[in-house]
Amino acid sequence: MRLPILTLTAIVALFAAADAGAQTYDPRYPVCMHVYTPGGWGGGGDYYDCSFTSLPQCRATASGRSASCDLNPYYAFDEPPPPLRKRQKKVY
Repeated sequence: MRLPILTLTAIVALFAAADAGAQTYDPRYPVCMHVYTPGGWGGGGDYYDCSFTSLPQCRATASGRSASCDLNPYYAFDEPPPPLRKRQKKVY
């Protein structure tokens, strides 16, 4: 009798555990808003909304909410390539 109860308890525990969602950043937008959500019994959460083109736009949306704006770490900023160094001619 113990084995079926333990097996059933283990199966219920596996189905009750929540899956962890992968956090994704949208690499098309340079600014992300980090939103903090309240939770019951001390379990809050947070998520990122990467759909902003500028910090002022993100800050206007985050105004009045428990959120902050950050630069997207996966955005490919248009940086110019480093300047080419001139080679010096060797004198023999």
